[in-house]
Amino acid sequence: MDLPEGFFDPNDKRVCKLNKSLYGLKQAPRQWNAKLTEALASDGFVQSKSDYPLFTKSGQNYFIALLVYVDDIIITGNNEDEIKRFKVFLQTQFMIKDLGILKYFLGIEVINTNNGVCLNQRKYCLDLISEFGLLAGKPISVPLDPNVHLSSEDSENDPVLKNITEYQRLIGRLIYLTHTRPDIAYTVHCLSQFMHKPLNSHLKVALRVLRYLKAAPGKGIHICKSSNLSLKAFVDSDWAKCISSRRSVIGYCVFFCGNLVSWKSKKQNTVSKSSTKGEYRAMAFVTCEVIWIVKILEDLLVKNVLPIKVFCDSKSAIKIAANSVFHERKKHLEIDLHFVREKILAGVVKIKKIDAANNIADILTKGLDKKSHDFLCNKLTLLNVFENSIKGGC
Repeated sequence: MDLPEGFFDPNDKRVCKLNKSLYGLKQAPRQWNAKLTEALASDGFVQSKSDYPLFTKSGQNYFIALLVYVDDIIITGNNEDEIKRFKVFLQTQFMIKDLGILKYFLGIEVINTNNGVCLNQRKYCLDLISEFGLLAGKPISVPLDPNVHLSSEDSENDPVLKNITEYQRLIGRLIYLTHTRPDIAYTVHCLSQFMHKPLNSHLKVALRVLRYLKAAPGKGIHICKSSNLSLKAFVDSDWAKCISSRRSVIGYCVFFCGNLVSWKSKKQNTVSKSSTKGEYRAMAFVTCEVIWIVKILEDLLVKNVLPIKVFCDSKSAIKIAANSVFHERKKHLEIDLHFVREKILAGVVKIKKIDAANNIADILTKGLDKKSHDFLCNKLTLLNVFENSIKGGC
């Protein structure tokens, strides 16, 4: 902490002792989090060990869950009187402002429907399209042409961008938009690999994504009410997809009660020598994710979701996971990947075969044609509430 000029003697070697953390200092967020955690613990809340922003409290007739982001808090529960009591407790500890029913949080709009809620970023999306001057642009049906292959090699017809900062800013904002738009996750994943040296062709694809978003800026994830507490996952791998490194691209999506709760499009850390090994590594990746989600559900008092069905379109990878006999086909796989087999024996996951055309994770591993893209977007429970009239079911 530096004192202003004229306030101290330059020859004075003493330092200031900070008795109270000030807003804006590096240690302020940590001190705030420690104070908030201490206050919640004094009221009986338990911090989740799997996801630290989550706090839960349960009693004989109530259950309350809190989700904290810095100084923004979402409160939910099954007892309105207990929630009101907790708000009074917070007012005694901090200066708070009750914003009522959740409608807007960190740029994500929450819209009630007849059968649940829809999470979308319509305003954020329109502001982004307007910023890059594409409000009058022609909409397109898919974010990435299936025949386009992005490369990092520049040429005379495809030079390096002069304004790299503008490209980096655009991709950074698109990454945040993927929180409610998994349909652009694969394209944004591809574009984000060239942040240090983007080419003109990369910027064209990024602007194409904006034209795709313009067709339905209000589309978001529809979360429906359901009494079927089931957890299932879809996983896929596109072998040697990356041209420069020949690493495979994996994609997975996890559904709870038929609602999309987790998804990812990611390039593998190592090169797979066969498509089977690529699929098996993808299977190990999604197994880690579903185990983490199960722990979160246990904090929310949701139990009896095992075994978790994991759908994969590779017969050979499923046979390797089910076969305990060591053979030539899997001797080059890392040892830690074989925990998939252990989780199968423990009854945590159950691998199922699915047709490639019905594998929802396919949208997270490659560019698709309009028909396949629209079909899988529907399977992802994406909904445009500003365009459709919700009448009951999902």
